[in-house]
Amino acid sequence: MILTDPAAFLAAFDEERFPPRGPSTARAAFTVAPADFSLAAESARDNRYMDLSAAPDPLRALAEHAGLTRRIGADLPTLCFPGDPACPDGIFPNNVFATVPGRLIVGRMRHAVRRREAGRADIRAFFTGLLGYRTIDLSQESFVAELTGALVIDRARGIGYCGLSERCDRAGARAMQAAFGLRLMFCFDLAPGEYHTNVVLALLAGRSAIIAPDGFADPAVPDAIARAYGGRAVFIDAAQKRAYAGNAISLTPQRVWMSERAADALTPGQRAALAGWGWSIGSVDLATIETAGGSLRCCVAEIY
Repeated sequence: MILTDPAAFLAAFDEERFPPRGPSTARAAFTVAPADFSLAAESARDNRYMDLSAAPDPLRALAEHAGLTRRIGADLPTLCFPGDPACPDGIFPNNVFATVPGRLIVGRMRHAVRRREAGRADIRAFFTGLLGYRTIDLSQESFVAELTGALVIDRARGIGYCGLSERCDRAGARAMQAAFGLRLMFCFDLAPGEYHTNVVLALLAGRSAIIAPDGFADPAVPDAIARAYGGRAVFIDAAQKRAYAGNAISLTPQRVWMSERAADALTPGQRAALAGWGWSIGSVDLATIETAGGSLRCCVAEIY
């Protein structure tokens, strides 16, 4: 079922109808190391978060990324694949690769520079040859579906929140609902200039949320999402969104991870709200990596 009306979504979101029935967080994760870190000018056409004026230090980016992989490895097993200089956005694998139990999903990227990543034989072979996963390959389709960049998922309930933009069209949304086996998808337009849902919305283990209201075309959408989770939502402003406070992820039911810049942008009241809902905050310095237009959540691909 795909719904586009906020009122219809709220009417459908019912604990008895969609009770938690699966794991709310991943069992492992993987990252892709930066290789000769640089900015992909092609991606900047629809990613206003990129800073093309920056001259990032590749060694600093590598050190930041190593720190990220090590730190989140304290919460769950995390492996790191080598980077490819021909794929400068490869450090953001969650847009290209995603999983559900027993299945690897490969996304259909908008830009050619990112479509190269989808063909990586080593990542595909890890899942098919080692883990025995079946592949659902969307990479050669005509639609656009940038996986868990465009789609934020309540994994426990099987409910997806899909923001439409240049990085995901309606056909791509339908294909992702089928690929992920979602029981319900709430589909909506992002605000003009927004490229990925996971910059304006984070769902934390299916029990609370971080929401940037100005990232949605219809203000009723973020309100409906917050109400669905009993008001357990931290609303962030435009400056906090720009600092990537919405680009967060829960890898266990106790901790939310975000960049240091994002964590520093939170107010004491917002921190207290997250703590009251059972969340500690883990943060990692990603200042160099963030010049490429993504942050911590974009760097982490989950393995279910």
